[in-house]
Amino acid sequence: MKPLHLVGPMLALAAMMGTAQAARLAISCGAVGQELTLCRQAVGQWAAASGNEVEVVSTPNSSTERLALYQQLLAAGAPDIDVFQIDVIWPGMLASHFIDLRPYAGERLDGQLPAVVASNTVGGKLVAMPWFTNAGVLYYRSDLLDKYGKQLPETWAQLAATGRRIQDAERAAGSNKMWGYVWQGRAYEGLTCDALEWVASHGGGTIVEADGKVSIDNPRAVKALAQAASWVGSITPEGVLNYAEEESRGVFQSGNAVFMRNWPYAWALAQAADSPVRGKVGVAPLPKGGAQGSHAATLGGWSLAVSRYSRHPKLSADLVMYLTSPAQQKQRAIQGAYNPTVVALYRDPEVLAANPFFGKLYQTLVDATARPSAVTGQRYNRVSNAFSNAVWAVLAGKSDAASSLSSLARQLNRLSRGGRRW
Repeated sequence: MKPLHLVGPMLALAAMMGTAQAARLAISCGAVGQELTLCRQAVGQWAAASGNEVEVVSTPNSSTERLALYQQLLAAGAPDIDVFQIDVIWPGMLASHFIDLRPYAGERLDGQLPAVVASNTVGGKLVAMPWFTNAGVLYYRSDLLDKYGKQLPETWAQLAATGRRIQDAERAAGSNKMWGYVWQGRAYEGLTCDALEWVASHGGGTIVEADGKVSIDNPRAVKALAQAASWVGSITPEGVLNYAEEESRGVFQSGNAVFMRNWPYAWALAQAADSPVRGKVGVAPLPKGGAQGSHAATLGGWSLAVSRYSRHPKLSADLVMYLTSPAQQKQRAIQGAYNPTVVALYRDPEVLAANPFFGKLYQTLVDATARPSAVTGQRYNRVSNAFSNAVWAVLAGKSDAASSLSSLARQLNRLSRGGRRW
């Protein structure tokens, strides 16, 4: 049985589409957490009501690998995929390949988080319609903090000390797989997000500033990376150097970590009926860089764009508007803990009942640290790759933080001609 709040929109959609000739569309969807399941569910509802067929294409979990695949398809003008799920940092790189969705969105944009709409707008063109947003958060084992009389850490140093204390005590008690802290350490976009949070929380900037200046080579950024490197092999398994979101979630959800950095989607999975940590998990802002530091969370999120090579652009836009509707965003928030881009849903009692931390997370989303994709434009992917590789080298012990960031700054300055030509 379909939820009541979907019946009205679906009947209207059926009436609107009833006389149209059936078409076959394809949409790319991610598969992190419940993404693929929820995408198929909603797409199936739209297809049943409209009389059309939609193939759901699963893409790599790694955003870096997914972008490479998208660029290959779009550069060839391939009509294989009509609707693309795109990262919040990609509009500037891919805008020329997508239609303008503003005529289809209408007044719905008024109720969206302004920063998310802005990130999807290039030259006045709405490149993609916001679907869900994200910011990095700290997951913690509330039962273990209570067991050992520990407070939720406010700084990274406190997290390391608390994580080590509980890790060692649990191992001594027989839990020999316990770790203090897990996160995303593979050299990919996820590490860019994690490392940007470390750097920004220490007041070390955002790699490249809004004026184009390369700022990453500074003492605070060096301190942040050196601190993170000290976790590897101590409170964090060395295998973290190959972890993306799902690998870190797997360790935490199996009950083998005290703390975890991840996106909000992991909440619903941690609370699932078969989860070993159900009812034992809390969510909080990520720690500060120190007493003079601040909480920092990298802004994430995904949107839906329509390929200008699609054989059915108007129908594809209708699908996008259905999937990103307030009703669908509410359903995704309740079922999968995906943060809505519709502001009103952060006051919705049913959404807050399913995700108690969403109310507090709203301000985290508003204040989230944006990656320097706007200022670096088409070169952002090169900037991010260079940054994540430099960070990974430090974490892996192949370079010290000062040398790695100095070399990175020289590389980025050459790429941008001293920050003047992004």
